[in-house]
Amino acid sequence: MLEQFKVTDKQAELINGDALRIVVSNIFEKLGVQEDDALLGADVLVLSDLRGVDSHGVSNMLKHYVTGCRDGSINPRPDWKVIRETPSTANIDSDRGLGSIITPKAMDIAIDKAKAVGVGMVTVGNGRHLGMAAYHAMRALPHDMIGVCMTSTPVAVLPTFGAEPRLGTNPIAVAVPANKELPFVFDAATSSVASNKIEFAHRLGINIPGGWVAAQDGEPIMEPIPSPTDVLGSGYSLLPLGGDRELGSHKGYGLGCFVDIMAGLLTGFGYGAKPGAPNFGHFVAAYSIDAFTDIGKFKDEMDEWSRMMQSTKPAPGHQRVYVPGQPEAEMEIERREFGIPLHSSVVDWIRDTCEELSVDCPF
Repeated sequence: MLEQFKVTDKQAELINGDALRIVVSNIFEKLGVQEDDALLGADVLVLSDLRGVDSHGVSNMLKHYVTGCRDGSINPRPDWKVIRETPSTANIDSDRGLGSIITPKAMDIAIDKAKAVGVGMVTVGNGRHLGMAAYHAMRALPHDMIGVCMTSTPVAVLPTFGAEPRLGTNPIAVAVPANKELPFVFDAATSSVASNKIEFAHRLGINIPGGWVAAQDGEPIMEPIPSPTDVLGSGYSLLPLGGDRELGSHKGYGLGCFVDIMAGLLTGFGYGAKPGAPNFGHFVAAYSIDAFTDIGKFKDEMDEWSRMMQSTKPAPGHQRVYVPGQPEAEMEIERREFGIPLHSSVVDWIRDTCEELSVDCPF
């Protein structure tokens, strides 16, 4: 999370991560989610907050999940099933289940297949939002595997040169184990920014940078503007990663198309623009390192590679060079000790929701 989008000390209440996980899990249960699934869904949200990915944690997503379970767009007890399978692949109909609960299970299937044949790939159709994509990719790390997660989301992003949204934010996450160094964990939208971060900026009352959104006619806005309440509802559209063609938006556009194909069309349940919101499609993969090379050698070389990157001379005004996943891992250590800074309005909403659902709230 960029520094300017962090909740200030005056705006924040520090909430213990374990306490928050229990509260979120109990809220899910009250909405009809089974106990084990509720704990899993809560873990996805809270780990996002612990790692500083506030845009995909409790602050932004829990309210959407509660609304979805209440209005029927999210099925709290889905009859999800594998509908097509080979030794290395599977396709799941998630029955409108919450992606943050179904996708870890899909990754577990991919991991089991990778143990058997070296690589496992699983698609999930008829799905809903999966939270922080890195959570699912990281699930492969304890098994000495490389994890990948992609999700095809409802439309909000313009194609390069386009004036109508055709793609979702369509993030890609990759997790790679190391030995003594932290794992490599990359997680990013293929749009200029995740739409949740604009919602977060609006809550903080700050401007968003140029290159994030386009005007109604598709013209990229390349100077800072006040953050809109709702991107699409305010007449804006998100831009592909890069902003405009001169800065490389065709690259973000192409990657977003790839995610739509792999996590959307390949599921057989449609893609971001068809059938549209609230449909999400997901893709996870696990690659067993042992199927390609010696695990110990690979992880030692990952350490060497990571140290090489971190030893890069920093540019003026910067203290150090990070490896992807390192800032989040360091933030997790800090927030596990001192608590998660949640905006006071979010904490008030959680308290009100707990009171409404007769859930005990210890903060």
